[in-house]
Amino acid sequence: MNESTLQLSTETAKRDTSVTLRAEQGRTPVQGGFSPDATSNGGIELKPGEVRISPTIEPGTTPSVHDVAAFILQRCGEMTAMKLQKLVYYCQAWSLVWDETALFDEEIQAWANGPVVPVLYARHKGMFKVSRWNGDPTKLTSEQQDTILKVLEFYGGKSSQVLSDLTHREKPWLKARAGLRLTERGSRVITHSDMAEYYSSL
Repeated sequence: MNESTLQLSTETAKRDTSVTLRAEQGRTPVQGGFSPDATSNGGIELKPGEVRISPTIEPGTTPSVHDVAAFILQRCGEMTAMKLQKLVYYCQAWSLVWDETALFDEEIQAWANGPVVPVLYARHKGMFKVSRWNGDPTKLTSEQQDTILKVLEFYGGKSSQVLSDLTHREKPWLKARAGLRLTERGSRVITHSDMAEYYSSL
């Protein structure tokens, strides 16, 4: 286990529930939505330390990958399309570990440059950078938002190439690419079970 995975593994041990997480960070819940600061709070002023908690999402209304992408860009701002793909992948992976459920239903495939969500690619094809996304972050529960924010805290400062190289060293992508050359095209799905098994072992 390298230093990066050890650090993240330690972080997972600290993460219990969304309520505990907010309490540890000194956050105060208020109604209407969720935002760790006032920079993207939908026009509602928040006092320092306050957050907006998303309304409860009814069962069976799983957010889409577009909702997750929109939330990531709302929090981080402009980034390369490849970095967005990798952050979405890690959000799904750690949701499977921490929350024991998928964050979104769309499949992730093992492409030559790392994990890719094809429906995201269909939208950003031909674009080097993206700054906004047609999705609805309010469909994410507070627990889901907490998960994404913890992923962004760890992976968000890394470049797209570093994230791509990291996925190339991890078992879920390697297993799905078995038998393919490094640059060979492939569309095999990275399964939830492979992701959960690998990342829960870190």
